[in-house]
Amino acid sequence: MAMETTSCSILNTSRFCINYHYNNNSSKLYNIPTIKHLQFPLLPLRNFNYRIGKSYGDGLFVNSSSSFSSTSQQTPSRQLAVLLEVEGVLMDVDRLGNRQAFNAAFRKLGLDCANWSQPVYQDLVKKSIGDEERMLVLFFNRIGWPTSLPTSEKGPFMRSVLREKKIALDELVMSKTLPLRPGVEEFIDEACEEGVPVVMLTAYCKSGEKQVRSIIEKLGNDKMAKIKIIGIDEVKRSSYGQIVFGEGVTSDLGEQLAKEARKAVSAEEQRIAKEVASMLKLTVDIDTTSSEGLQNVVAALRAGAEYANVPVDNCVLVSGSLPGVAGAERIGMPCVVVRSSSTARAEFPGAKAIMDGFGGADLTISRLRQIQGS
Repeated sequence: MAMETTSCSILNTSRFCINYHYNNNSSKLYNIPTIKHLQFPLLPLRNFNYRIGKSYGDGLFVNSSSSFSSTSQQTPSRQLAVLLEVEGVLMDVDRLGNRQAFNAAFRKLGLDCANWSQPVYQDLVKKSIGDEERMLVLFFNRIGWPTSLPTSEKGPFMRSVLREKKIALDELVMSKTLPLRPGVEEFIDEACEEGVPVVMLTAYCKSGEKQVRSIIEKLGNDKMAKIKIIGIDEVKRSSYGQIVFGEGVTSDLGEQLAKEARKAVSAEEQRIAKEVASMLKLTVDIDTTSSEGLQNVVAALRAGAEYANVPVDNCVLVSGSLPGVAGAERIGMPCVVVRSSSTARAEFPGAKAIMDGFGGADLTISRLRQIQGS
């Protein structure tokens, strides 16, 4: 079997050397220039496991002398870093703001007849499986659509409501009125006191990074100085991000077409599943993470581990989303779920534990160490 070796150094980032061994019967030799953006064939990267100075599946070897240093001098067996999602973990945005945002959108559009109480909102969420457009259809079918609205305009009307709702929710999130989850600040303090690196992930959030960072800012300057925030820019600057999202060796046309076909099939499967569940009046949890979306999650998790200077399998993701759990499971990163109102009924078979909150009988650093070692 032919063995091909390419060696390169990445400039303008942390000092990093990659020796890439690619086994391929085609005996192609990739001439990779020493530039800041790199991209290797997609298939070997799916099982890429970032470990300092270790060799993993598909012949990929990474040897790093990262300039990031952990605040902890723990022995490898007790090494730990905490990666935290923001939406649903730091703040239960859906529980605190989603209903209010819908009501604000109704007022903005002059829909005085529409005002969702908590019981009405919860009933719509349950019957629509969380599909917000379906929630509007169910509600207006019940009370009647605006008399001046032609049937052909129902689609644009619902999109305008959802657009105004998103604006209102963003404003609520960025305001000082919505609190963080109880116990989360004490959890971060405990981690910092024990020298455990804390990384906040904003790169794959549903809301914009600006809105999510405003949630993190509620922690205050003292805590923010002790944590690392990983957004899209930080992911792209990470060593793994440069490999995955760079502009070096590109995949061939056949691979690109196959990728688009997989995305189309996945979208159609999700649509059919939702329709069947709706007809049967079932509540189901469908993982709508596309292959591209999962790649973004994986890149953010690997970047978080890299910035924390801790191996992937010594990090623990504290997640509130199905994509986060799927990404962690893909790369072998232990994951703990903290439930929110939007995931109260969801199942997370890939998580090592499921908690209702922080502190007490729920999630603490000592409990996290127990879960990590289990």
